[in-house]
Amino acid sequence: MAQTILVVDDEARIVKLVRDYLERAGYDVLDARDGETALTLARLEHPDLIVLDLMLPGVDGLDICRRLRQESGVPIIMLTARVEEADRIVGLELGADDYVTKPFSPRELVARVRATLRRATGDVGPSNIVRAGEVELDIASLATTVAGEPVDLTPTEFQILATLVRQPGRIFSREQLLEAVHGMTFDGYDRSIDSHIKNLRRKIEPDPRQPRYIQTIYGVGYRFGDR
Repeated sequence: MAQTILVVDDEARIVKLVRDYLERAGYDVLDARDGETALTLARLEHPDLIVLDLMLPGVDGLDICRRLRQESGVPIIMLTARVEEADRIVGLELGADDYVTKPFSPRELVARVRATLRRATGDVGPSNIVRAGEVELDIASLATTVAGEPVDLTPTEFQILATLVRQPGRIFSREQLLEAVHGMTFDGYDRSIDSHIKNLRRKIEPDPRQPRYIQTIYGVGYRFGDR
């Protein structure tokens, strides 16, 4: 059964372009041209992934992302203009999994859809349990617990945490974490890791201001510790 992608953009040309490429790649595609329609479709149709433009009439993309994250962990890839760096960071901190800047390559977008869906469906490595300290990850089901309590992570957050937990104490650069998540590195995307780390700390740390698990090694990157 084909996976369903919801494409949200108020530009008919972009919707058609993205739809054509996604359908050629074997996906079913729904589309919405405004925020309220997007929210309605997301709640009724339960798409496997949402491609979401930030600049929408009515309810904007950031507000849609915020609302959806209160309801579900559906993977979200943002579309945004290159000049809107602040909006990209805010979107990632709200829980978006990835972003693609306009103008964009439709082939790159399809590749990012595939990679994000692989993470979301659990195709992130061997089916086993990974533990470090009080953090436990079930790689097959993308389930996370901290001190026995379940924690709801997005697919991208889960993959970053799994990369760190598999090798406690090892320092990973932002570029290495990006490669672990996306399978390749992209110039200008390294700061997106900081936003995902901020979200992870908010969800798993007893005190995010004094991280116990995800430690920053200044000038280098991040490591998983249990101090």
